[in-house]
Amino acid sequence: MSPPSRFLLLLLSAALLSSLPPRCPALALAQNTVTHLPGFHGPLPFHMETGYVGVDDRDDVQLFYYFLPSEGDPAEDPLLLWLTGGPGCSAFSGLAFEIGPIAFLKVRYDGNLPTLVLNPYSWTKIANIIFLDSPVGTGFSSRNPEGYKVGDMSSSKQVETFIRKWLVDHPQFISNPFYLAGDSYAGKVVPIIAHLISAGIRVGHKPLVNLKGYLIGNAITGESVDTSSNIPFVHGMGIISDELYEEYSYYLIYLWANNDLVRNALHVRKGTVNEWQRCNWDLDYTCEIESSVVYQFNLTSSGYRALVY
Repeated sequence: MSPPSRFLLLLLSAALLSSLPPRCPALALAQNTVTHLPGFHGPLPFHMETGYVGVDDRDDVQLFYYFLPSEGDPAEDPLLLWLTGGPGCSAFSGLAFEIGPIAFLKVRYDGNLPTLVLNPYSWTKIANIIFLDSPVGTGFSSRNPEGYKVGDMSSSKQVETFIRKWLVDHPQFISNPFYLAGDSYAGKVVPIIAHLISAGIRVGHKPLVNLKGYLIGNAITGESVDTSSNIPFVHGMGIISDELYEEYSYYLIYLWANNDLVRNALHVRKGTVNEWQRCNWDLDYTCEIESSVVYQFNLTSSGYRALVY
């Protein structure tokens, strides 16, 4: 073959290879990148990713997550997974009302899409955070075929599976210090999940999670004294008014999350969740673990750090 023919063949080969779809999943991940959110003025000043992870044998159970890398040093800062309580409350509550970088502007609803503003006190200033809708049936997490019977142990095992699969897809975070966190009923399941991860570490499950500890706020551990009484208490003390007490609701987030523009921006799969609820109180959930105290004792005795607040 003459040199010109050889050169032409190389050019044709390069063109053919460049037209093939990439084997790297970067394109699929890019499709889940959220650059704008309806209700927020302009592009988001932070990175945000949403997606699904299948957590059962046939991937029928699809857990939905929001991931926000640290605004500090993502390569070195801790990786934290956040669960909201309930059971059955969406982790978006934690993102928009507690520790995330956005919040709803609290003004009287005027019929327009609720407005989002920046939260200057976001934990994402110092941590990479995954907000996970768990158990299945919570937020935008779904199951196909429909059927959402779940409990303390099964949901905890699904979260442990989620963490390992998520790290396989995000290997750059495997070495980051990893913490589990949540509030309210998450105080029951977070120690169970930490126990499952710790057990996997001992037998060498891959990828090895760099588990360091857990954080739980307003935590339910199973004792009767844990039952939530904050709102009745502050009402009885006269800290909040009768009107606010009776009308206490998350109407802004409900209106926002059920808007089609919002669902498209978050890459929510069409037809999986008809009506988003902050808390799914109709979830077929079995509270089978009486107390998480023994799990917490074993974890702290093994050297894991814990913050209960």
